[in-house]
Amino acid sequence: MTGTEELAHRFEEHRGHLKAVAYRMLGSLSEAEDAVQEAWLKLSRTDTDDIQNLGGWLTTVTGRICLDMLRSRTARREEPMGDTRDTARAYVPDPVLRPLAQVVDPAEEVLQADSVGLALLVLLENLTPDERLTFVLHDMFAVPFDDIAPIVERNPAATRQLASRARRRVRGATPSAEPDLGRQKQVLDAFLAASRAGDFEALVAVLHPDVLLRADSGALVRGAAASKVVQGAKAVAEQALMFAPFTRAAELVLVNGSVGMVNAHGGRVQSVMGVTIVDGRITDLYILADPERLERLEVPRPAV
Repeated sequence: MTGTEELAHRFEEHRGHLKAVAYRMLGSLSEAEDAVQEAWLKLSRTDTDDIQNLGGWLTTVTGRICLDMLRSRTARREEPMGDTRDTARAYVPDPVLRPLAQVVDPAEEVLQADSVGLALLVLLENLTPDERLTFVLHDMFAVPFDDIAPIVERNPAATRQLASRARRRVRGATPSAEPDLGRQKQVLDAFLAASRAGDFEALVAVLHPDVLLRADSGALVRGAAASKVVQGAKAVAEQALMFAPFTRAAELVLVNGSVGMVNAHGGRVQSVMGVTIVDGRITDLYILADPERLERLEVPRPAV
């Protein structure tokens, strides 16, 4: 084995961890892959003799790459593009999908490294790039503030304040969601049954009065299915009934570790829906219907 092959082998041992870091930083699976690949390129061009902790070095390098990507993304969003407020607010991160059959052993589900919920990823979108970096690296991956400070160009005390501010914003808005996958499935089954039956009252009953629907169809889709934010049980129920004919072939799957739904029609995935459930009712729905991003998702095969 050559030196390059050995280094590549050592890098592969950390790839899963690095992708988990990048996904939480970016909310995009494809961008996370790009960030990890760039980390490898930086490693391959670096004298590794001075690297004492390869995992720590790779984590901070990946964090720095993601921070640059977030700052670039933020700059693009601030450019004048007309009235895009609703589309921005309706952003839904890339979901990670797994077959529902995996819910058989809850202990295994806890071990899923990519089961960070869509609700948390949506909240992370509201942080500044520096806040997101410090929160993800410190609170999620236990990276010391002394190692994070050079990345955000602050001293450790100021970096700790960044993380504290991000923590307050995130945890203050994070609901105490239903953890039991069996109860989640019951609520989703009731939602689908009411939708398919056209039962408006049953739909309203399974939705929280202040339920929030985010539908992200991407920048290229226009018309009734365009990106939108809808709030309130009656308004969301009306949307569910409007699109009920397209859910006949919907399959329940795990969406970021929670029970959700994949909707396919004519052999193509039309949408993916994740939900947050609190006290037996749906408080949030996250629908990704962006054709470009859906094509890149790894979708589980339907149950036989």
